[in-house]
Amino acid sequence: MTSGSVAGTLAVAQVGTVATRYVGRFAPSPTGPLHAGSLVAALASWLDARAHDGHWLVRIEDVDSPRCVAGADQWILRQLAACGLMPDEPPLWQSQRGPRYQAALDRLVAQGLAYPCACSRKDIEQALAAQGRPRSRHGERVYPGTCRGGLNGRPARAWRLRVTPGIVRWNDRRLGPQHQDVEQEVGDFVLGRADGLWAYQLAVVVDDADQSVTQVVRGEDLADNTARQVLLQRALGLATPGYLHTPLVLTTNGEKLSKQNGAAALETEQPLRALNSAAAVLGLTPRGGPTATALAAWVRQWAESYNLPRD
Repeated sequence: MTSGSVAGTLAVAQVGTVATRYVGRFAPSPTGPLHAGSLVAALASWLDARAHDGHWLVRIEDVDSPRCVAGADQWILRQLAACGLMPDEPPLWQSQRGPRYQAALDRLVAQGLAYPCACSRKDIEQALAAQGRPRSRHGERVYPGTCRGGLNGRPARAWRLRVTPGIVRWNDRRLGPQHQDVEQEVGDFVLGRADGLWAYQLAVVVDDADQSVTQVVRGEDLADNTARQVLLQRALGLATPGYLHTPLVLTTNGEKLSKQNGAAALETEQPLRALNSAAAVLGLTPRGGPTATALAAWVRQWAESYNLPRD
């Protein structure tokens, strides 16, 4: 990963304005197969696209390659197909898009909006301790800006966005008005690592723009990322899509169901059973009959829930 020159401008379908056609997406990480929680997000994004008579895409977010499981991407696509959730275009893989992320990073560096950072996690911990600032915000380290003035001869470990003071505000279609002070709660955040791994925040912003995504429907656990992504969209001159964050499936002890806490792979031998469970989390009425009939009924109910016009 380099940043010494501008590799090219960030070509996108639209800059500063949102395309009139609805485009949504489901973007799973192939760290394992879909589970009950991830099907909720997949179904919600598919229903929202269909209720808007829009376009639905699938993007495989395999940018964090060390965590990816071989074959999980194809497993996920088979699970979606078994549930009748078919994308309108061939899926996109983030691992094939490094040049696009590099172009975005180079542009930010050229504009003085991003800079190299030599800090390890230990360095950050020590700097925060010296400032009397304990780890906060869900236990995360708020970057103290150590390398803003230069590396002092140390090799770069990563590249960070230079965050300016101010509150980022946006409206979530389910959660309502939201805000975050990114400078105080996150600090300058990582865009990419010197070993070539790209950060989720940069990759998702570039991909959403390149795919002309107008509405992001995803799990509520990702809502905290929104302010950082809005800042990146503004820095790159890109449109900000609408956002809707869905309810989470929780374990018996109240934690988010995830691969990390042993979530079982989604069973698709009886797809309607799996879909009914996901629909219930979204507040939709259980259905019987063929899967296609149930999905069509849920599209109508989704449109009514969000006051969308239907023929």
